[in-house]
Amino acid sequence: MTKILKLPGLVDTHVHLREPGWEYKEDFTTGTKAAIAGGYTQVLDMPNNPTPIISKAALENKIKLAKGRIYADLGFHFGGSPDAIKEFKKVYKKTFGLKVYMNHTTGPLLVENQNDLEKIFSSWPKEKVIMVHAEGDTLKKAILLAKQFKRRLHVCHVSLKMQVDLIRKAKKEKVKISCEVGCHHLFLTDEDVKRLKNYGMMRPPLATKKDQKALWKGINDGTIDTIASDHAPHTKQEKEDKTKVVNGVPGLETSLPLLLTALSKGKLSKEKLIALTSKNPRKIFNLPKQENTWVEIDLDKNYVIKAKSLYTKCGWTPFEEMKVKGAIKRVILRGQVVFENGKILEKAKGKVIFPI
Repeated sequence: MTKILKLPGLVDTHVHLREPGWEYKEDFTTGTKAAIAGGYTQVLDMPNNPTPIISKAALENKIKLAKGRIYADLGFHFGGSPDAIKEFKKVYKKTFGLKVYMNHTTGPLLVENQNDLEKIFSSWPKEKVIMVHAEGDTLKKAILLAKQFKRRLHVCHVSLKMQVDLIRKAKKEKVKISCEVGCHHLFLTDEDVKRLKNYGMMRPPLATKKDQKALWKGINDGTIDTIASDHAPHTKQEKEDKTKVVNGVPGLETSLPLLLTALSKGKLSKEKLIALTSKNPRKIFNLPKQENTWVEIDLDKNYVIKAKSLYTKCGWTPFEEMKVKGAIKRVILRGQVVFENGKILEKAKGKVIFPI
């Protein structure tokens, strides 16, 4: 008899759906289809579009573009830059977090100047989360800023042992800090880059097995609070262009199968899986409840990940041909079956969401 596991609808607080400006990579429709197919019923979109989301007008435009076209519920983060500060009071009730890019990434939102960072941290409302892209030693600076201004800090895509150690120490010191890890860092290492080439390039980059081991320890001792896909699709043409490197990989449809495989191997408990993918992110980001929403999992199904079966527009995955155990059988959103046996069944039923 097939074992069925029932999970609450998953939450991904870190996705790049690429609209507006990069719709050829992904858009709100294809990205939220990928979310539903991956068991995610709520996702939060990042602000580093070609025209960054650093004004009320840009945010309102995103909201308008999304309405009526989304399959999962969708909310938005705001961009942290000196130019955005004057907009904070206009947008904070409609956004879930402020994203501050303290290291280089895709998009024009890098902030490195100390005075600018202090103004941004001190101006964002205390009750709201400040999310940071802070690789390596930059994380020390982010923690000091959070301490100085008594702000809630959420560290995105933790990848290194030293980061896990810093966050663990900060938590012991009662700093208001949480953090996330992506499945690409949990299931791939720098050794995989030889095989994947540009398809394995991302920020932060894939790290060592020692770092990966520290991430799993951080998950199981409670240092790491959430799993986030950092879904960041680029086209195959961009990834195969030998004249430049574009960083980022898709992840919405592969994260849960990978985590279910870890569950089957005893690396993760059911309770920890629910905490990482639903309970904790909802609490950290004040997400609205979703009534009658859940995911049904066939725990016994063994299969191989294939890009051709994915809904993401980019049409590839760094986990191609990886063997996994545990498949999404059905996704129910507000009492309606929206996904079953690999197929999206309903028209766009997602809603634009705001913090509670």
